[in-house]
This record gives sequence, structure tokens and C-alpha cells, in this order.
Amino acid sequence: MSARLSAHVGARVCILGGGGTGIALAWDLALRGIFVTLVEKGEFTSGTTGRHHGQLHCGARYARGDVAIARECMEESSLLKRLVPQTIENNGGLFLALDDEEASGTDEFIAACHAATIPARELSVADALKLEPAANPHAVRAVWVPDASFDAYRLPASFLAGARALGARLLNFTRVVGVEIAQGKVRGVRVLHADGREECIPCDAAVNAGGVWAAEIGALAGVHIPVSPAPGALVAIKGRAAQLVLSRLAPPGDGDILVPQRELNIIGSTQRMASGSGPFFPTAEEIIFLRERAAQLVPALATAPLHAAWAAARPLSGTANTLSDGRKASRNFTVLDHGSEGLRGFFSITGGKATVLRAMAEKAADAVCAYMGTDSPCQSARIKPPSWRALFAPLEAMRVEDFNTVGGDV
Repeated sequence: MSARLSAHVGARVCILGGGGTGIALAWDLALRGIFVTLVEKGEFTSGTTGRHHGQLHCGARYARGDVAIARECMEESSLLKRLVPQTIENNGGLFLALDDEEASGTDEFIAACHAATIPARELSVADALKLEPAANPHAVRAVWVPDASFDAYRLPASFLAGARALGARLLNFTRVVGVEIAQGKVRGVRVLHADGREECIPCDAAVNAGGVWAAEIGALAGVHIPVSPAPGALVAIKGRAAQLVLSRLAPPGDGDILVPQRELNIIGSTQRMASGSGPFFPTAEEIIFLRERAAQLVPALATAPLHAAWAAARPLSGTANTLSDGRKASRNFTVLDHGSEGLRGFFSITGGKATVLRAMAEKAADAVCAYMGTDSPCQSARIKPPSWRALFAPLEAMRVEDFNTVGGDV
């Protein structure tokens, strides 16, 4: 099956971190014919990936602050809707101005969206309420954007299923305990399995995709990774009062997003700064605050029962010491080549968003392939992975037909 996609080139890459980015990288590299070992200390996606609200950003949230990031979100969200449609609810979104101050920025917001190729359009409040009857009827202005929601587990699980089918070795509940280095090059990664067995995995390159744990992984290799964990609380409300993704038409802040997921509405989020990688928990004050903010967008949520509350940490790229720094920190991602620090073949991915996980993987894979001298072009933008359900199917049940290009069969 892999021969129909890309012949194995003999190169070996170890990916450290089995969240969305590491999983997307495993898929991208496997498509290029590279033998991949993916190492995750817990269950796959059990870190930040499995704890966010599942908004597939069209980029509108960032349009006024960073047109390039907004455009990238628009491009990647459109691509993911074609690559993994079974994991996405293409419900659309509304940005609502709830007072005159928020309404005053509407024209600037729409212009910024258009500059980022986002097809935002203003609706009358009456028409917005026809799309989303649960929205606050006292809203002043409303703008429709192509936001969506996605399953935070199933989307990366599709990439994981594809990587598995192409021969990737997937190691969950396996902790990285060291990096083998010889003559300034990465030669292997030492891991500790759940049963206490140690193993050294030989590799030609290693990629640190540890998210908020990236600094800890980097320390094992003797390199510094600038990551600022920015935890925040999220709340899930029982019942699905709202069907569209709803946002405040204001600069990004706390409690300004409402995302429908299955039979829930998820309110996100707060943001605070932290010095370590957690674990993090929501405070009672954050839960009260988020519920009050959500009720301003959807009044029915004021009395709807609470389903759950939890916290997740954004792995912001760079150093942020204050909440203001964290809010101003770019949501862009960075691929670090630690060869400049004297460690060749060791790379790190920091920052980014769940919406751009495939783009992050592509850039990291390009850097790894360039280092190894492997002329293998990216195929993850054109080849659909199998369904996430294939992750639990026998490998022998996989067929070449399970891998299709966006435009047709491979």
C-alpha cells in the first residue's frame, strides 16, 4: 500500500509528543516514505490537544491583529474540511457586537477579514437570529464567518490511522528519558515503556513536538526551548442551545467564544500565565465568569446545567512573563533547528493552533527532510487520511482505496 504513495527512503525519524502536531507530523513524514516512531508519555491527544474547545478557526478572530495568521487559518480550515470532513461540523459562525463600543469596530473587522481572504459578511440582527435563534436578541451588529467545530480526538486520530497504515511505530504510555548524541548529531532516543522496560530507538533525526512539555524534552537533549505555558479554563454546558460558533465582536479576550460540540455548548476560555507544565485546573471564579460571559451571547445558558469544567495550557512560542505578554504573544508557530546550537538532527515545534496542525507538520517535515537530504515532497495537503475508525481496525483490512486525493483517487 505504501508503495502507491511513496517508497520508503530508509530514513528514520523519532517524534517526541503524541498530540495533534506530532500526530500530523507522523502522517506527513510517513507519506514521504520515512519510517516514523511516535512517542507519547500518556494516551495520544491526552494533553492540550484533547482539552481545547474544538473550534476550527477560519482566522476571523486574528484578522485585526495578524493578517498572515488569519489567512493561514482560513487556508488550513478550508483544506481540513476537504481532507477530514467526517470529523468536522461545518456549522458556520457569528461574531456579535453586544454594545455600541463593540459595534464601532465592525467595519474594520470585516475589512481585516477580507484582507485575509475570509468571506465575512454583515447580517442584520434579524437575519442573524434566523440562523441562530438562541443568540442575544439585543445584539447591535452581526457578522457571519465560515467558522466550524471539530472533534479534538477524531481529527488527529484520522492522521494517526493513516500513519499506522503506512508502517509508523506508535508508542503511547512511553516516556522519553534521554537523547543519544554522537559527534554532535542525534543518534537515538531513550524511552521508558509502561512495563518498566527501557529501549533506545535509533533515528537519523528527532522532532520535539511536546507542546507545553517541549522545554522539558529539550532539556534532555541539552537545548533550551522558549515556551510559555498559558493555561485557561473551559466550561461545557448541557444541552445544545446554540448551533453555530458564536464569538464577541471585540479584540480577543476571556470568555468570548461559544462552540457547539455534540449535545453540549463549550465556553472558552480564560488565560493566565504559568511557570511549569501543569497539571492545571479551573478555579471556581473562572467557572462563574465563563458562565456569565456565555449568557451574554446566549441568554438561555444562564440557567442551563453545568456538564464539566477543565483547564488546558496553550504552548505559546517564546517567553511571556505577564498576562499582557501572553495576550500579545503571536499564535504563529516556529520550527527550531537546533543545529545552530551544536545539536544536528534535533528539531522543535513551538506555538501554533490546532487549526494549523497540518501546516505545522508540513513545515517541520520540510526541515527534517532538508537536513537528511531526502527529496520527498509534502503530500499531506492532497491525500485524505483514512477514517479515524481505521485506527481500531486490523491493518490487513486497510486498502489502497482508503487513501484518496482531495481531487480523486491516488
